[in-house]
Amino acid sequence: MNSLTKLKKELRALGNKEKAANSMRFFKTDPGQYGAGDIFLGLTVPEQRTLAKKYQDLSLADTITLLRSKEHEFRLTALMLLTKQYAEGTSKVQKIITDLYLANTRWINNWDLVDASAHYILGDFLLQYKNEKQALLLLKKLARSKNLWERRIAMVTTWAFIKTKNPKPTFVLGELLLNDSEDLMHKAVGWMLREVGKCCGQKTLRSFLNQHASTLPRTALRYSLEHFDEPLRQKYLKTKKGIMKPMAG
Repeated sequence: MNSLTKLKKELRALGNKEKAANSMRFFKTDPGQYGAGDIFLGLTVPEQRTLAKKYQDLSLADTITLLRSKEHEFRLTALMLLTKQYAEGTSKVQKIITDLYLANTRWINNWDLVDASAHYILGDFLLQYKNEKQALLLLKKLARSKNLWERRIAMVTTWAFIKTKNPKPTFVLGELLLNDSEDLMHKAVGWMLREVGKCCGQKTLRSFLNQHASTLPRTALRYSLEHFDEPLRQKYLKTKKGIMKPMAG
């Protein structure tokens, strides 16, 4: 029995039907919902992390095979392995993994899968090996995708730039995604804007909000304001569409 077969067997053995049912509700797997048709075994994230550590030497080829699985936990475990393989890899390996990541976005198809991997792999790669113009071209291409998960990958990838105190990619994509129809994208935009406020300062975030708060989706705006004091938060929340007056400070 090879390592991939053993890993799948151990993942299945930890499955729990009650947890699986709860996950299917939580990740919206009914017809017409964003996770429609996804299959859950009912494992916890810590259980998957433990197995990812145990099988950390799984080959890259087997890791990609695992990623292309119908079972959600198989895909998440594969992404845990990929992030570790990327972090420990040479520049050549990192490029290979990034290319494979972009070529397999159809399998990175729920918000937890995106959020556990995008900034660690694609974000780090763009920071290390691409200039900002090249990075933005790729991120804007993903942000314009008809695929919800590619759009979320684009937005969450900007977290890597935020951590270096560079909010520009977040602001560019945030503006590009102002009219996105998906609530999951509103949450992603608001989350990344909130991180800009935490890492780059509220003054930097307010420079964006003063221009766009009036047209940001309500959910995105609320997420972005979570660390503002209540009076300032209420000022932004009460902004009328198209009538935003710049605030000093």
